[in-house]
Amino acid sequence: MHWLRSIEATAPSYPAVWLIETARRPRNLMERSQLRRETAGALLARQLGCPEGEIAIGHDPAGQPKLAASQAGRLHISLATRAGIVAIALAEKPVGVDVELVDPAGAIPHEALHPDEQQMLGAIETGMRPLAFARLWAAKEAYVKALGTGFTRPPESFAVSLPSPERFRIDDPSRGLRAEGLLRTIENGGRETLAAAAIVLEGA
Repeated sequence: MHWLRSIEATAPSYPAVWLIETARRPRNLMERSQLRRETAGALLARQLGCPEGEIAIGHDPAGQPKLAASQAGRLHISLATRAGIVAIALAEKPVGVDVELVDPAGAIPHEALHPDEQQMLGAIETGMRPLAFARLWAAKEAYVKALGTGFTRPPESFAVSLPSPERFRIDDPSRGLRAEGLLRTIENGGRETLAAAAIVLEGA
């Protein structure tokens, strides 16, 4: 998987994830959606070699973003926004990407976690727990985006493990599925630390 940080960078192959830092701070869901679409439109125009005005990002019945077939063939897309960072993932198979802010003062929603995840976080040093949780939750979000379900399924119904700072694993017994994804930790202009996660479902 290629990880890119510039909106002007083109990927030589797929899958690829762009983590684009912007100066904007969306205040609500509408502004976040607008920032995602504008940033993705500019990036995709360069990546796909077409005018930006011709980029059309629609949604499937489950609300997941989808490129017009005439523009991208069989490419799958996933988008995320957090703290001015826009994440854009492209792959030839179902892909999910997410970005989460590391919040040292944030409460961890233990009731939304799988028991194995609760145990894992409980064993981590207190000071490192916010980063671990951000990685875990970004991984969960990325996975359900790749599935195309979003959190219509309970987040505690599958387990994320973090074998290293660069990788995560999914164990989803209800689907008989085990998968692995990639993690990145990024600094947003020295202001915030964020955890990014991306996964491609190879067997989908």
